[in-house]
Amino acid sequence: KHSTFASSQGVCILAFQMTTVATSSFARRVARSCVNSSARRCFAAASDEPLVKTALNELHKELGGDMVPFAGYELPVLYKGENGGVMKEHLWCRSEGKASLFDVSHMGQIRWHGKDRVAFLEKIVVGDIAGLADGSGLLSLVTNEKGGIIDDTVITNAGDHVYMVVNGATKFGDMKHFEEQMASFDGDVTMEYLEESMQLLAIQGPGAAAAVAKLLPSDFDLVKMAFMTGTPTTLDGIAGCRITRCGYTGEDGFEIAMPSEHAVSIASKLLEDPTVLPTGLGARDSLRLEAGLCLYGNDLDGDTNPIEGTLGWTMGGPGSRRRTEGGFLGAEHILTPEGKFKKVARKRVGIKGMKIPAREHTKIFDSTGEKQIGEVTSGTFSPCLKAPVAMGYVETPSAKAGTEVIVEVRGKMQKAAVTKMPFVEARYYRVPE
Repeated sequence: KHSTFASSQGVCILAFQMTTVATSSFARRVARSCVNSSARRCFAAASDEPLVKTALNELHKELGGDMVPFAGYELPVLYKGENGGVMKEHLWCRSEGKASLFDVSHMGQIRWHGKDRVAFLEKIVVGDIAGLADGSGLLSLVTNEKGGIIDDTVITNAGDHVYMVVNGATKFGDMKHFEEQMASFDGDVTMEYLEESMQLLAIQGPGAAAAVAKLLPSDFDLVKMAFMTGTPTTLDGIAGCRITRCGYTGEDGFEIAMPSEHAVSIASKLLEDPTVLPTGLGARDSLRLEAGLCLYGNDLDGDTNPIEGTLGWTMGGPGSRRRTEGGFLGAEHILTPEGKFKKVARKRVGIKGMKIPAREHTKIFDSTGEKQIGEVTSGTFSPCLKAPVAMGYVETPSAKAGTEVIVEVRGKMQKAAVTKMPFVEARYYRVPE
């Protein structure tokens, strides 16, 4: 974010036993709010094909992971135990001095090689890849011929190659699209999909830097490591690893990649720290929504362009090279010849004020309740705000913060209002001046 600094990211939220979270009505509301359409998408992703297990699969089970199918993988939606459950895991990640550890090895890790790799990437994504300094990264969007969003991705200039992370649920479709575009590209570029050879962990929260520092070389200076930068490193003395300062929660944090055969030892070493808690995909979803970050498939799709998704900033500011030159798929549907954003009929917004969580496909009406002006794409009960929050799309004239709206939840009309996001203040790291 991913979004949003996400490396992303699709998250499966499933119905689960409330053995560790059912001690209060608040906890029950949080749990119910997590049983949303993401679960249906996860089950739909399951097939007769056996689920892929990440290198941490047995460790998840030993730690009490409630394993569920998502994007063809078996992953923990939550953990059972004293600090387990969506609400406790969520609040842990926001707590001072604490950090949450997520297994995001289902995501697609790709290395791009060849002297024309940057030129090719700038045809398939909207961001300024040529402008990335060595070690710097950015969130970008993969677009189709119509300007719709195929996926969101974090891309880093790794020096002799470009490192890309795409969503787990979309990675095979993404790579098929990349191959189609490579077939018509006249240049030197190759795509290396790392498959299961490299595993990916995300450690997020105010205590993430202190926890990771224990595994890094003694001369590694995290204080000077800026947000959205990455570099090769050793972790607990193990070579061939990579660390990127990014995440999908709104907190400071890192994504760390390591050879599969060392994933368990590195994760176990991190979990020896009492400030680090194993955290499932349920809390990952509620954390990203509080942070105002998009979930691909819910809040973004191939029929939504960057302006509608309020992600125009991924192309740069007014007058920036990517906005004035275009050159990426669908640019003519997004930008005017002068590089200005084309007008759109709807925009992504935050919604607050309703008493009952408004989930995906909830209808949004104007303040009279007579005219439907949009639809919710993601919604939950915020553990931090102790109130429902949602994001969705409304007609552009109604997208201004403060606009009163009505949402229809379970057949009842609930007063609400358009609001800016994030819902909870972001705490991304800034290098001290």
